[in-house]
Amino acid sequence: RYKQEHIDMARRIPHMSKIEFGKVVGLMDGSKAPYHRIAELYFPNQAELGKAASSAEAQAAIGHAADIASGGLDAMVVETED
Repeated sequence: RYKQEHIDMARRIPHMSKIEFGKVVGLMDGSKAPYHRIAELYFPNQAELGKAASSAEAQAAIGHAADIASGGLDAMVVETED
């Protein structure tokens, strides 16, 4: 359901400047990672992130992610630095 449904839902979230999806294959020491899939959503600034987070599209995608994530869902906000 992730590839068939969720990726398309996530792409519809407004105000993003970029989105990337990945499959976590393990940790550097070879042990199993605590995550299976990851999506990175980029926004031009905090204001646009706030608008996106309150949108119907984001709420639908978050709800869908919670429904399909068998190990739970963690959502983090990271500020990039140069």
